[in-house]
Amino acid sequence: MQDIEREIRDLTARRDITQAIQNYMRGQDRLDRDLQLRSFHPDADVDCGLLRGGPEAYTDFAQGFLADLVSSQHLLGQIDLSIDLDAGTATGEVYFFAWHRTNENDEPKDLFMAGRYIDEYSCKDGKWAIQRRRELIDWARHDAASDGILNEMPAIHLSGRKGTDFSQTRDWASGTSGR
Repeated sequence: MQDIEREIRDLTARRDITQAIQNYMRGQDRLDRDLQLRSFHPDADVDCGLLRGGPEAYTDFAQGFLADLVSSQHLLGQIDLSIDLDAGTATGEVYFFAWHRTNENDEPKDLFMAGRYIDEYSCKDGKWAIQRRRELIDWARHDAASDGILNEMPAIHLSGRKGTDFSQTRDWASGTSGR
């Protein structure tokens, strides 16, 4: 016989963990420190190879790197979670793809990276969040940018950073999109 209450608790945990993962990525791209920090428990351990520390140190490091870029976009792939409801813990492997626009000697370049987050999550005071994260990079490329044509097409809605585009302002009357 199926335990529907347990299944609902499992689905709720998966929903909340997935939301934490999405908040992490949105916080990165929008340089929204508070949103990114909500993904972690305060005593979390984060290791990206270049820095290992708590959520505040890691978020400041990551957003400092991203703030120096022209733009960035992070995409989520497969999210494989194993939930232990009795222990209030979970593990996960999260695939990601990241694009970063750099500028080297006044030449726009694109840095592409793909990898995985190996995570442990915990539920504390009813909140599921990242407890431990290690970032693994599977591959990367750094190529000359090839999207200059977009700048020649003013009708295309290009995004902005730090709340400057339509996705955050939702100003339907303005007709602008972050340019």
